[in-house]
Amino acid sequence: MPKIIVEICCGSADDVIFAKQAGADRVELNSSMFLGGITPSIGELVIAKRTGLPVIAMVRPREGGFNYTETEFETMLIDAAEFIKAGADGIVFGFLHEDGTVDAERCRKMIEIIGEKESVFHRAIDVVPDWRAALDELIKLNVTRVLTSGQKPSVHFGVETVRQMIEYAQGRIEILPGAGIKLENAEEIIAKTGATQIHAAMSKISFDNSTYSNPAIHFGGALYPPENIFNTADVDKIRELVDMVNS
Repeated sequence: MPKIIVEICCGSADDVIFAKQAGADRVELNSSMFLGGITPSIGELVIAKRTGLPVIAMVRPREGGFNYTETEFETMLIDAAEFIKAGADGIVFGFLHEDGTVDAERCRKMIEIIGEKESVFHRAIDVVPDWRAALDELIKLNVTRVLTSGQKPSVHFGVETVRQMIEYAQGRIEILPGAGIKLENAEEIIAKTGATQIHAAMSKISFDNSTYSNPAIHFGGALYPPENIFNTADVDKIRELVDMVNS
């Protein structure tokens, strides 16, 4: 049985360090994972690269769709160029037209910047009206990989579509299942899809109690989560996942 590549979705350089300790094969580096992951800082990338793990950097300037303004698009190209210059092993991105179809022209401009590094089209694929047409477009562009939940809220419910995607791709583009992969379902998802790699966020709650002197203050949106908690990668869970899928 071939080795299963385990990519860990990380929200910080610390998360990447934890993923390395746990035996992960590759990481996707983001910030604001609660929002689905947006562009991290250059500092996070530089420190993450010290681990020796392949680091794929997210380039997504905001939450809420993938049809960006010209200013947002220019920002993304600059961010991607700086990440590549700083040693990123690849860039995660996604551009859609207003009708949800792949914006091939913007993808092409991003891929020119990425060059020989890995190009990864993220879960924007999960909202396109025709995933086969989208894959055809991305294959023409020589995109390395697509991250997908099979157009369902989690891979658990999208396994059949992911399996079909892998069969349709026929090795012309990598299909990376992600979203909702847990210790309890990872082996089943691999078996049912035929995937050779998985993308998972294995996190736990950590605490920073420096805000305790004034609990009335909130810095986020209307959800008002406690200001003394944040998520970090869970070394034990990642290690268990890596060992389990390759046992």
